[in-house]
Amino acid sequence: MTQEEKNEIRQKIETDIQTLKAQILALEEKTRPISPDCSLGRLTRLEAMGEQHVNNKVLDESRLRLTRLQNALLRIDKPMFGICIECEEEIGFGRMSIRPESVRCVECAN
Repeated sequence: MTQEEKNEIRQKIETDIQTLKAQILALEEKTRPISPDCSLGRLTRLEAMGEQHVNNKVLDESRLRLTRLQNALLRIDKPMFGICIECEEEIGFGRMSIRPESVRCVECAN
């Protein structure tokens, strides 16, 4: 992987990290507990609790991806960045530009 490609991936990682941080803040607001004295009807309250559950799942996945992106940013200047951890072949630039936190090539990921 060339230095220019790494710089492009670094920029993508930094952009994704900023986007995820904003998304996490919004999701944290949406996943606050629903107080029992809230003046919602019973069904509306159940719907709100269901939506809160979905938002919690998305929040967990966003936090996990944020951690992976931060780790990728730490690894980007190391020689093993962009090398599959299973087959030790280079991960394609296309995959790395879409999912820069990838540690497996497409074949090994499947």
